[in-house]
Amino acid sequence: MATIPDQYLDLLQQKKAFAELATVMPDGTPQVTPVWFDYTGGVIRVNSAKGRTKTRNMKEGAPVALAIMDPDNPYRYLQVRGKVTRVTEEGAGAHIDSLAKKYLGQDKYPWSRPDEVRVTFEIAPSAVQAMG
Repeated sequence: MATIPDQYLDLLQQKKAFAELATVMPDGTPQVTPVWFDYTGGVIRVNSAKGRTKTRNMKEGAPVALAIMDPDNPYRYLQVRGKVTRVTEEGAGAHIDSLAKKYLGQDKYPWSRPDEVRVTFEIAPSAVQAMG
């Protein structure tokens, strides 16, 4: 597993940086979505709802890439490539609420729907590149 350089941990742990998440469609074409994320235990976690394109693309073992720009300096960024190592519905509701707290300052994710099933994905970095 690749290590995130210490001088870029602020992008993962303190700042409200968005990640551009690239996944691979079944036909091999790329798909990119801006996402909220967090970083814990050496893995990047993102959250989505069942039925969405990125959710269908992110099976365990699926390759993904994330570009994370510093919201204060777009010339400073981190690129992370890796694989999805875990997909779980367990605790995914609490996870999206914690991301809502980070990004919106709200205790609960405001766009939840009663029929929605949340999913958390863990991504293990295999390659990291940084600039700035």
